[in-house]
Amino acid sequence: MRDTYAETKLSILQAGRRLIAQKGFTGVGLNELLAAADIPKGSFYHYFGSKERYGRELIEQYVAEYLQTLDQSFSAEAHANTTARERLLTYWGYWLETQCCEIAEHKCLVVKLSAEVADLSDDMRMALHTGTEAVIARIAEAIRTGVAEGSLHTVLEPYRTAQMLYQMWLGASLLSKLSRDREALESAMDVSRRVLVAP
Repeated sequence: MRDTYAETKLSILQAGRRLIAQKGFTGVGLNELLAAADIPKGSFYHYFGSKERYGRELIEQYVAEYLQTLDQSFSAEAHANTTARERLLTYWGYWLETQCCEIAEHKCLVVKLSAEVADLSDDMRMALHTGTEAVIARIAEAIRTGVAEGSLHTVLEPYRTAQMLYQMWLGASLLSKLSRDREALESAMDVSRRVLVAP
């Protein structure tokens, strides 16, 4: 049996995500969200209650999808002929290419919203914080796998290394937005290759 409530809610989230990826959370008015989702104001409040709650659920839905993709990217079963080190560098390479592209909806929503909503909404800030911690944990597990299989140096401390790399890439993505070029992201890629060194 189809869950039409959940499907409609997801459709509204996806419609707003494209807009927010382009303009930011505060840059998108409620009327613009309603028009994009093709729903009346009453329906919006029925599903979300407020624009802030909509923002929180948008982040949670984005993070859930992102973590599924990450799990697939780091899965040894899905990528049987690659090492954990290769899978990690492929992930960072994908980040470099998508954050440099001109298509706003391909860019990381965490990068887009973190600075904007940190002081605006505690609920949205916590959703972003929880999401980034989950991403770092996945990266740390991939590093742990690499150390265990011998594709990464045993000197690496998985969680701290994952945290450092993720923070570096977030910063590089913001700098890339300011400069509108690839230099900061390419530097992050170079450092990642040096950090994730084979024994």
